[in-house]
Amino acid sequence: MARPPRIPNWLSWEQRSVYFITFCIERRRPVLANLAAWEICLRIFSRLDEWTALAAIAMPDHLHALVAPLDRDASVVAFSKWFKRWFHEEYCRANFRASVSDAILRNGVSQKRPTTDAAWKWQEGCFDRLLRSDESLSDKWEYLRQNPVRAGLVANPEDWPFQFTSTGDKL
Repeated sequence: MARPPRIPNWLSWEQRSVYFITFCIERRRPVLANLAAWEICLRIFSRLDEWTALAAIAMPDHLHALVAPLDRDASVVAFSKWFKRWFHEEYCRANFRASVSDAILRNGVSQKRPTTDAAWKWQEGCFDRLLRSDESLSDKWEYLRQNPVRAGLVANPEDWPFQFTSTGDKL
């Protein structure tokens, strides 16, 4: 089945392009909500040179990110491939296996240092949506912050350790 064509970015030239992107783990394996995987995500976000990571939150089986390209015509598909490849390389290099079934500390943080398991894969592609306004950016971030609460992982979004914003608590 062919993929639908990309919708062009028709935002005004003065408006920053911001994408809401979700990367999922194949078969929804819970490998992301641990300190080792989160540290890898943060390192990858810090090494981006053509995109800016504005905010992100890792759930056990998927990662949400709000990102902005420096070039409004940058490819989301290329960004997705870079992120997944860099993450996988670092994951394998770190020599660990992240699993929610590990013994759990407070707020879902694994107390064991994971061991090697590169058997999982990212799901092909990603979900992406071009945000239409700065207001939708803050609304989208608040929606994302509530994910761990809705999933029953924490009582308050502030308690989830696997989230960041480049501008502090508010976007």
